[in-house]
Amino acid sequence: MNIAVIFAGGSGQRMHSRDIPKQFLEMHGKPIIIYTLELFEKHPEIDAIVIACKEDWIEYLEKLLYKYRIEKVKKIVPGGDTGQMSIYNGLMAAQEVSNGEEAIVLIHDGVRPLINQKVISDNIESVKIHGSAITTAIVKETILVVNDGEAIINVPDRAKSRVAKAPQSFWLKDILAAHNRAQKEGMFDCIDSCTMMKMYGYPLYLVDGPYENIKITTPDDFYTMRALLDAQEDEQLYRGL
Repeated sequence: MNIAVIFAGGSGQRMHSRDIPKQFLEMHGKPIIIYTLELFEKHPEIDAIVIACKEDWIEYLEKLLYKYRIEKVKKIVPGGDTGQMSIYNGLMAAQEVSNGEEAIVLIHDGVRPLINQKVISDNIESVKIHGSAITTAIVKETILVVNDGEAIINVPDRAKSRVAKAPQSFWLKDILAAHNRAQKEGMFDCIDSCTMMKMYGYPLYLVDGPYENIKITTPDDFYTMRALLDAQEDEQLYRGL
């Protein structure tokens, strides 16, 4: 069973839209989170979707799911106080949905709508073969490692560097075991799933994804997404001529 775990608990402070969480901002008349959900809804290998959402916005999300005919969502749960805990709540919901069946989970940001069907397929295949899949993008500029004094202590080889993005996918039993261990050790705000899994010794394997797979966090990201969507529409138009 393949389950998409979507976390949508952001507040929109960096987007300067505190009244409306960033995942519910509209692009061309459609909320960003719906663009994201449609990718998983339309993928033939995705069996179910669970969402961890800001509790005050769950009712609104349910109305959006009905309006846009998103039918694979099996459970919506409140997000947690941190990103880690929102993911954990989503994973626990996925465990309920799987009902004891072995499951792969694809953990994805609700505000990361610019992936494609191939990325989802490649994530599922990588987990089946290797046990993990971290969607990445190539590094286009030099990365610097610095210390607390802002001195550069290392310059990694760009050819061997990648930017971690999402989805980040695992066997459900493995990522849940890591989360339970982290909480027992007093960790509740790990930066992302691949960091946690690496910390506990799980082997990680990359999946190549598009560079434009950005997280819509700031106004610049919002306008970048709009430009990319406009470019995709133009490309479809020219193909039809």
